[in-house]
Amino acid sequence: MIQETFAIGSSPMHRMDPRLKIVAATVFSVQTAISDNFTTLIIALIFGITMAILARLNFWMVFKRLLIVNGFIFFLWLVLPFTFPGDPLFSLGPMDYTLSGVVLSARITLKTNAILLSLIALTGTSYLATLGYALNQLKLPDKIIYLFLITYRYIFVIEQEYQRLIRAARVRCFEPGTNLHTYRTYAYLIGMLFVRASARAERVYHAMLCRGFAGKFHTLREFTFTKSDLAWAFALGAGLMFMGYLEWVRITLF
Repeated sequence: MIQETFAIGSSPMHRMDPRLKIVAATVFSVQTAISDNFTTLIIALIFGITMAILARLNFWMVFKRLLIVNGFIFFLWLVLPFTFPGDPLFSLGPMDYTLSGVVLSARITLKTNAILLSLIALTGTSYLATLGYALNQLKLPDKIIYLFLITYRYIFVIEQEYQRLIRAARVRCFEPGTNLHTYRTYAYLIGMLFVRASARAERVYHAMLCRGFAGKFHTLREFTFTKSDLAWAFALGAGLMFMGYLEWVRITLF
């Protein structure tokens, strides 16, 4: 089940227009991803931390998500310095631990944490259905939005089908292990899951046609761009422009 834990709250981030949050998160993520200057990346990380604080997010829940992502990044610190060419810091047998690899790993670490924190603070503070309606008002292609909303709605149904199949297998005394019978059973289970998902999709589609669906969702949900949203837009825009300026002129503050 998808837990929208961070969407519950009354912080300034929660009250912000979701269209502004989507645009700001997208621009920030792209700008951070293409930046190389450590000053820009450190400021991006500070920006992400500030947004998370303003969103009044649960520290431990944010920390758990960061811990999962940084667990993968830890392996980059083990591999990249040994495989990326550059000046060696020390040698471990035939392999050199290079400075260039360390610098690249540090950039990836800063970028990943900054982008993740900003996405949690901005888009994570809105429900997925709300984000779908906001994307619709931002004039994104209808088919992409419908696919997003329907996937979100029916992924829970597919998960229930999966649990039902697992229970049926356990009733038949299935015990998973590292053997051919287990692999064959899971292959059958996944295949049956696709069959049931396809059948459910057909029934849902016919039900939508019976209710007058003609390829377009109509919603009464409207978003209002308030004065506080305008102030946030100027503040976020100024911060992004400052980051872009630092990256362009290659200013080093740290």
